[in-house]
Amino acid sequence: GKLEQKRWLQERFENRVHEPPPSQKERLRMLEMLTRADGFERFLGNKFVGNKRFSLEGAESLIPLLDHVLTEGGRRGIREIVIGMAHRGRLNVLLNILHKPPTTMLAGFADPDGLSGKGSGDVKYHLGYSSDYTTVDGNEIHLSLAFNPSHLEAVNPVVAGRVRAKQDRVQDTDFSGMALLIHGDAAFIGQGIVAEVLNLSELEGYRTGGTLHLVINNQVGFTTSPEDSRSSPYCTDLARMLGIPIFHVNGEDPEVVAQVVRI
Repeated sequence: GKLEQKRWLQERFENRVHEPPPSQKERLRMLEMLTRADGFERFLGNKFVGNKRFSLEGAESLIPLLDHVLTEGGRRGIREIVIGMAHRGRLNVLLNILHKPPTTMLAGFADPDGLSGKGSGDVKYHLGYSSDYTTVDGNEIHLSLAFNPSHLEAVNPVVAGRVRAKQDRVQDTDFSGMALLIHGDAAFIGQGIVAEVLNLSELEGYRTGGTLHLVINNQVGFTTSPEDSRSSPYCTDLARMLGIPIFHVNGEDPEVVAQVVRI
């Protein structure tokens, strides 16, 4: 039960000192992913000045973090991940993680209506995408990023439901898929749908075997500062109602980010 899980985690953290530091190859990979994330935001900032793009600036370590999730997941037999996320960093994730062709993405900036009005009429940071990702170890993982409306967290039950439907289809035996939800701090605690979906996690009709949640601490909810947006010290305190393990990591330290992903 919960106590065993707690002990397991405590042991992992207490023995962390014995873990080997990341290899030179892993460090270079992290640097490459950070550089790509940063370079893309700079490029957009210079090329499309003043265009609304929900930049990932300041939280670029999301890209190496996701890269680690895929590598570790691939090693542990995960073959499919359904991703839900709001707008911040979405274009960066599309380019650097789902490898959406940059020409298609940039066309959205140059021609906002997509093919001169023949598009879906949806804005560029709502769009979904699917692709096959090959990890550094050569494992194939199918990724799908769900389409997302402007209600930031409405995508959560959609993603969890997709994963559950896939599990039901194969009677769970050989489906090795996972839901991955990426949130902003203010939306995570500010939108009730988050609590509703967390509450489904142990129910027989809805459970998926666990979801990985990544909360990007933006320090500001669009125009609201943290002290005006929540009554608890941390935005993730909401998840404590279910005894969910929560890790606070300094995004400026990608090596520790990697360690937590491994755990």
